Amino acid sequence: MHMAFEARSRVLFAAGGDPWFGSRVFRSTDLGHTWGEPGNTVAFPADSGMTIEKVWHVEPGRPEEPGVVYAGVEPAALFKSTDDGRTWQHVEGLTNHPPRKDWVPGAGGLCLHTIILDPRDLKGAYVAISSACVFYTEDGGRSWQPRNNGKRNNFEGGPPVYPEWGQCVHKMAQHPASPDRLFQQNHCGVYRSDDAGASWTEITAGLPSEWGLPMAIHPRDMDTMYVCPSQSSFVHTSPEGRMAVYRTRDAGASWDALTDGLPEQAFLNVMREGMATDQLSSAGVYIGSNTGQLYHSADEGDTWRAPPGLFPSMSSVGTITL
Repeated sequence: MHMAFEARSRVLFAAGGDPWFGSRVFRSTDLGHTWGEPGNTVAFPADSGMTIEKVWHVEPGRPEEPGVVYAGVEPAALFKSTDDGRTWQHVEGLTNHPPRKDWVPGAGGLCLHTIILDPRDLKGAYVAISSACVFYTEDGGRSWQPRNNGKRNNFEGGPPVYPEWGQCVHKMAQHPASPDRLFQQNHCGVYRSDDAGASWTEITAGLPSEWGLPMAIHPRDMDTMYVCPSQSSFVHTSPEGRMAVYRTRDAGASWDALTDGLPEQAFLNVMREGMATDQLSSAGVYIGSNTGQLYHSADEGDTWRAPPGLFPSMSSVGTITL
């Protein structure tokens, strides 16, 4: 479902879930040549009556937290490791959040798919859950507050409503240099926050669809981000069969369709973790499809190319610095 690299320990983590072999966070210390499994797999306490269906996301800790790794799972819950993923502890504050009984699974399940660690506060963190909402903790996970003001919920039809929770978040990202700036791809549009999630502004206008899964942020320019929309919540392929990545350079006021080098006809989809940017002076952008194509832009999305051959269906695309 997702991969992440911990530069300090040079450990590569892979999070997944399988109906036969269970859910795991695997570890590699040689950049993926060989893989080992932690001694204590991610699991709910035996007396909880809960079983993990998938591990959706793995997030290494901040530079000030050597050995810390977080994992987000389905059914929505958060786990923490303090020994580079060898053992895991359940963060019970989120699981015991009072409104949990009202959370409704999305089509992909009740999944915690995004973990963002506040770079300014070691006790601060965001999580995004489909289809519950965005939560923030100020006390290291003991308590959580919804941060969803301004996001609509009408994915079942009818007039838009703006509940405290119940939005279907698909992906969220924080700008590394401006932590108050957040972007979100939602079931019901694309949104921007300029106040650390306290409020959200919809920026969907100019996109061919409000529905999509992935998004990526430019590593330096806080106003530039990328999305890859799908046709609709029922048709998970490129709108009208035309592959395009959409870029905004003005924080969502306008969008450009980037198609140079992408196939003119392609009924494919890009999954939740299938888009990434790198740290180069001209930021590279990468997208991996469910049909095995990998596309790369070395000029911030202006032009694209694909290596020869096909990969298996790609769930996660990322970049690392060695």
